[in-house]
Amino acid sequence: MKHPTSLDTLRELRTPVKNVNEQHREALSPLERLATSITKRIGTMGFFFIILIWTVFWLSWNSFAPANLRFDPPMGFVFWLFISNMIQIFLMPLIMIAQNVDAHHSELRSESQFEVNLKTEKEVDAIMEHLEYQNRLLVSIARKVGVDESELNGHLPL
Repeated sequence: MKHPTSLDTLRELRTPVKNVNEQHREALSPLERLATSITKRIGTMGFFFIILIWTVFWLSWNSFAPANLRFDPPMGFVFWLFISNMIQIFLMPLIMIAQNVDAHHSELRSESQFEVNLKTEKEVDAIMEHLEYQNRLLVSIARKVGVDESELNGHLPL
């Protein structure tokens, strides 16, 4: 009868699971950390509302306030459009960098999950091997003791 792999052997072959989140954080360059930090703060509803409120206030004040209290001349709207476009031009690359960093992190998590699944599959195979071995032993013992084969059918694989 073939003996299954021992549990000690399986434990020796087992490699520890890596924390890919920590590995990812450690692998980031300072510029990638900065880009990720900026986009995490900018990509929030709070930031959106700040920009929205400021824009509405700025446009309203410069349109409806008394002329001597307005802080931008009529051409200020053109300047505001220029500033808005500059913000977009600078944010787009940062957002794309952060998306690339997040995509890399997702790949690391997927690879880690695949490793865990492989380890789990090996362990399940080892458990099944042990169960099959135990069944063979039980059948062998039952035959030696004289248990009728019909009683074993359906209970233990022969």
